[in-house]
Order: sequence, then C-alpha cells, then structure tokens
Amino acid sequence: MTTPINLSDDNLPRILAFVHHTIQTHGENCFAWVGPTPWLILSDVDKIKEILTNYEDFRKPDQALSKIVSVGLFNKEGDIWAKHRAIINPAFRMDKLKNVCHTLYESCSVMMNSWEEIVISKDGSSDIDVWPFLENLSGDFISRSAFGNSYQQGKIIFDLQREYVDLAILSLQATNYIPGWRYVPTKRNRRAKEIIRQIGETLTRMIESRKAEIEEGGSIKDDLLGILLESNKSEKGRGLTTYEVAQECQLFYLAGSETASSLLVWTLILLAKHPIWQDSARTEVLLEFGKDGQPNFDGLNRLKTVTMILNEVLRLYPPVYMLMRKVYTHVQLKELLIPAGTEIIIPLCVLHQDSTLWGEDSKDFNPQRFASGVSDATKGQPIYFPFSMGPRICIGKNFTLLEAKLSLTMILQRFSFQLSPTYTHAPYAIMITKPQHGANLVLSKLSS
Repeated sequence: MTTPINLSDDNLPRILAFVHHTIQTHGENCFAWVGPTPWLILSDVDKIKEILTNYEDFRKPDQALSKIVSVGLFNKEGDIWAKHRAIINPAFRMDKLKNVCHTLYESCSVMMNSWEEIVISKDGSSDIDVWPFLENLSGDFISRSAFGNSYQQGKIIFDLQREYVDLAILSLQATNYIPGWRYVPTKRNRRAKEIIRQIGETLTRMIESRKAEIEEGGSIKDDLLGILLESNKSEKGRGLTTYEVAQECQLFYLAGSETASSLLVWTLILLAKHPIWQDSARTEVLLEFGKDGQPNFDGLNRLKTVTMILNEVLRLYPPVYMLMRKVYTHVQLKELLIPAGTEIIIPLCVLHQDSTLWGEDSKDFNPQRFASGVSDATKGQPIYFPFSMGPRICIGKNFTLLEAKLSLTMILQRFSFQLSPTYTHAPYAIMITKPQHGANLVLSKLSS
C-alpha cells in the first residue's frame, strides 16, 4: 500500500490487496484463514444475491472493524433491525429529500466561496487539495440537514467523530499485532473513550432539548432529527429510546459523510483525467441550470450524463469496497455447506471490474455503459450494488447521490479542473475507499 500507482493501472491490488491476491491464486470462489477466522470469498452472483437477501442466516459479523461503525441501524439484526428501519425510513423518503436541496446548496456555497477566493488570489487558477474540503462539505451538510439551526453543535460532533475514527483505526492496526490492545488504557485509547462520552452527552442534550420543545407545543422541525422524532413518536411507546436515537444520529454522520466525500473525490479525479466527460457534464448542467442558477431537486433528476458518470465512479471506486456477512449456525448455500463461524467476503471492487461480466473495458472509465440505465448495463444480473442490495440496502443511498449530484453541479458551474502535477494516485481502503495522499487538482475559474 506504500507505492503509488498510475491512474490507468489496476486499482484492485491496492484497494483490496489480500482478497485480490487470494482470488488470483485460488480462484473467484475460495477459502482462506485470517488468523483464527475462516473466510469464504465469493464472486458467484447467484450465491451473493441469496446472501444479501437472506438477512436471517447471513448477518453482520462481530469483528474489530465493524465495532468502529457499530452504531444505530448498522449493527441491528432481526426484529430490532426491522423496527429501527421502519422508524428511520421516513427521513429518507423522496418527498423529504426534496427539502434538503437548499441546505446542501448553502453548505456547498461555503466551499465554492473558499475555492473562488483561493483561485482569484492566484490569477484565476490554483493547485488545491480538494479532499479535505470535500470531507468538511459532507460534515457541514450532515450537520445542517440533521440538526437544522443547531448545526454548529452538529459540526462539533462531526469533528469529534472523525477524530474517533482515526484513533480507532490506529488502535485496530495495533490490535492486529497485539490482541486486546484497544482495551489497554493508553493515551490514544483513553482519548477515544472520552470522545465517545462527549459525543453521547452532546447528542443526548440536543435530542432531549428538541423533545422538550415538541412536548411544549413547538412545531416539529423538518430536519432529519425532527423527522426521526416525529416518526418515533407515532410508535406510541414502542419507539426508540433517547440513547437509540443518538446512535442513529451518529450513523447519519459516519455513513453519510464518509460515503459522499469518497464518491465526490473520485468523481473529480476521474473527470480531471477525462476532460471530454467533464465538458459533457458541464454542458448538461449549464443547459439545465445556467451558470448562476440554483440547482433544484427535479432538475438534478434530469441530469442523465451526470448520473451516468456517478454510476461509473461507483463501479470503479465504490466507497464500501467489500461487504461482509457471517453465519452463526451451519447454513446450506446451494451446493455449499457453510460451517458456523465462517465470515463471507463479497468483494464489490472485484465483481464491479470482472471482464466476464462487464466486457473487455471493465477496468476503464466509460460512463457510456450506463447510458440506458443500470439494469441495461448489468443485463439484469446482480453484479452492481455499490450500496448493497436486498432488505439491507443502504437507507441513505438517495441522500448520498443527491449530495454528490448537487455538489458536482455547483462545481461544474464555476470551475474547470485538471490533475495537478503533484497529484499522487494512491487509492486505499480503510472503512471507505479514499485517496491516501489527497487529491490535488488545478482549479480554474470559468469566465462569466
């Protein structure tokens, strides 16, 4: 993982090194031991479809990495999962998502203004590492859309949670060598524990304050927290506790910000590498919204080329690069009898770039393959699922795609961009697929 690659190189050995090597050595459907844990690595599309639709037998594994994001809906199973999903689902309905467009526009405008100041100070063109800006954009948007007027407190939570993830990953890496290291009261582990306490207390105060407002006759605000509390209230005593609501809010931050920033950064990098597609997307955006028009929900849904581009980026650089499931009892999967305790690895990156499924250009950036939609590109096969599939498909899928579409639209309205000579292509995967050494682009302000 220490050696950068060229943008045209195969990214699989870098993103999914061990799994890719195992598949190359033993075949697409194979078995490996990872310490004391048996791994079954599957690329058989029919078996994968059954695994992802049968969430009773194939459950989320209880392992070190999942503990980092093991909050809210993510780690629930069975009836508890169904209850949480039903309460949370209204917050992500299309009619609710329409209302967050203006919020996203406000967040993205802050980033656009920052970039314009930098570019103007450099005579209209400047080399900028866009990755930290995109991370902050996602955090700001989640904060505003989740907590409305309380978004400044939300941003504090976002910063704390990002610090916690960094600390947890470092602790996890140490645990690979020293079992149980994350439980040792080191300075790093104590700080991680303190962050969790601060996040929990801050969220609890915000939730209790909002609940008190509602009980006193105040109106229910149309942000994610308000929608969640409204849906929870309708359960009449069978809803979520304050602690469970706080856990769901944490998941909003972690899953929402990480996936959106990853999708956006790889989209900008690939469009910088492929200026013809960048120009095509910009032409479409300008025809729909003009140079200064504010993007709206209906107009964004009409952006065919932008949608094709985002689908192709998700194919080559899915934020979640593999899915994991575990069987806790012996399970029959077609001709396979899977022993209890086996973890099943579904390598999305490998499946998304399989030449037998996608053709000889499977490694190439070619949004045209999605010109007639996903079902046509996949020929109706379950070979493309960047947000998983089945009952446990990512509940925030449309939320992430809306953020990516609107942000990309605003960037294309104001800037052209190309890869900086200092850009180093080094995709790596820890929780999500991200650029290890940032994403330096040369941004140029478009003329009026």
